[in-house]
Amino acid sequence: MRDLYGSGGGGGGSVEPLRYHVDTYQRLHCAGAIRGAQNYPIQSQRGMLYLSVLVAFAACNAPPVPLDDIFIEKTFVPEQCVRAVKDGDYVRYHYNGMFPDGKKFDSSYDRSSTYNVFVGKKQLIAGMDKALVGMCVNQRSLVKIPPHLAYGKKGYGEIIPADSILHFDVLLLDVWNPEDGVQINTYHTPSNCSRKVEVSDYIRYHYNGTLLDGTLFDSSHTRMRTYDTYVGIGWLIAGMDQGLLGMCVGERRIITMPPSLGYGENGDGSDIPGQASLVFDVVLLDLHNTKDGITVTNQIIPESCTRKSVAGDFVRYHYNGSLLDGTFFDSSYSRNRTYDTYVGRGYVIAGMDEGLIGVCVGERRTVTIPPHLGYGEEGTGSKIPGSAVLVFDVHIIDFHNPSDTTEVIVTHKTEECVKQTKKGDFVKYHYNASLMDGSSIDSTYNYGKTYNIVLGANQVVPGMEEGLMDMCVGEKRHLVIPPHLGYGERGVIPGSAVLVFDIELVDMEEGLPEGYMFIWNDDVATDLFTEMDKDKNEEVEPSEFTDYIMQQVNEGKGRLAPGFDPYRIIDNMFSNQDRDGDGKITEAEFRLKADEVSHDEL
Repeated sequence: MRDLYGSGGGGGGSVEPLRYHVDTYQRLHCAGAIRGAQNYPIQSQRGMLYLSVLVAFAACNAPPVPLDDIFIEKTFVPEQCVRAVKDGDYVRYHYNGMFPDGKKFDSSYDRSSTYNVFVGKKQLIAGMDKALVGMCVNQRSLVKIPPHLAYGKKGYGEIIPADSILHFDVLLLDVWNPEDGVQINTYHTPSNCSRKVEVSDYIRYHYNGTLLDGTLFDSSHTRMRTYDTYVGIGWLIAGMDQGLLGMCVGERRIITMPPSLGYGENGDGSDIPGQASLVFDVVLLDLHNTKDGITVTNQIIPESCTRKSVAGDFVRYHYNGSLLDGTFFDSSYSRNRTYDTYVGRGYVIAGMDEGLIGVCVGERRTVTIPPHLGYGEEGTGSKIPGSAVLVFDVHIIDFHNPSDTTEVIVTHKTEECVKQTKKGDFVKYHYNASLMDGSSIDSTYNYGKTYNIVLGANQVVPGMEEGLMDMCVGEKRHLVIPPHLGYGERGVIPGSAVLVFDIELVDMEEGLPEGYMFIWNDDVATDLFTEMDKDKNEEVEPSEFTDYIMQQVNEGKGRLAPGFDPYRIIDNMFSNQDRDGDGKITEAEFRLKADEVSHDEL
């Protein structure tokens, strides 16, 4: 029906014949109303006459149909009219074309295609050119056009007779101007914007794409997947390339573009018609550049930092992991367990490997990692999408190196020190134990008693053994014990934890020479076996052996190794002498240590 709108249809024809028909109709109608009243019975004539006069008065005094100009009835007006049509604008609209009696002569709906045209450039009949000016998108109007502003006396072929009044039910769907550029309306700006989108940046964003009338044609939300792309290098339609520049992560904006910056005359071939303005409601979720490295921010460094991590160290840390828009994806706190790893050795993603170098125990920092130093284009397949920037809020709990030894710091020395601890000594000490971050583990002060061990007997972790050596009674020390000298990777405390002990030596008892569990303080009896054999049956029973050794200890003639159960020591001594294992010792079996190096008893 495009030709029906052309300017060649004549716009200046006379409307007098039609006006005559209307005036004649009104006169006949008025007369008929009065005559009709006369046909009623006499009783009703007076009432009917009065009613008829009122009807005739209203009809006869109604204004004539305005045929000298168009008549517009707005049947729907949108709440907001951001833009009204002006001369020179390009519009897309639907219409039904009808004669005054309601008979349809044309419809864009029947063709399933809007009518697209410039306004005010004589591409339409004069009445429609005039009627479209001032309309808003989604406005619906009934337009009545007199013949001289439509097809005049010539009409249009067999479709529109001469001198026809035309009615058009018009719904405006789109309007733009060739001078239009991208329009940006930012309706949410994040409070913190440390960086804005620039040309060549790679971004991740969600969008709803609609036509100007609100018709949805696409949405990343329905796919539950962001749209990921480079900006400003031609990967997007020109309007979106421009509209995304300058955005902050978390910002929301509406980007409106004319078809010249969208999909042009032909549309996209499916959901976007040709010559359509496009509206994108966008929220920016992520932003990085391939040249980016990691960034470290929000550092909180403890006042005391005697050591910083280096490549090859083993680090225990807590973290909260999120995407750049704040979306949480993982946390060590939720597992109530630190993340433990070597740094600088490729055990973690490259960005975290770098971000954990140079940290102090107790330090907190935020490490932001671009995808090429994180999980790349593929992501993790679940919580971390492809090409995502990662943000880790990190708290360093402790770190050590496999080459570390026990660190011993003397915090208090006694003025007099007669003896220093050595292997085999029985020592009694107090301790406060904690982790490197200050978390308390245990304390002997809570129990009101010392912790007692024999040095060199593997009764404590190797680091504690080392820390208690060469110590004086009353001395205090601060020990830092790496996990390989503590409880190791699967410790009863957290695995791979560095331990901190503040110890105080309370008492010590000198041990026996290495390899001995019993020694004589006096000279050994010349006939030791006979002294043990109380019943003189030439055999020493276990009870006889135990009674004799305990008697020597009680009389001060001998001494058992301190820190052990004396009866277990004696049982072990007896077993070593009972060489045939028959539960008794004969004189032939009995040997002193001096006589047989392989046994340490006696």
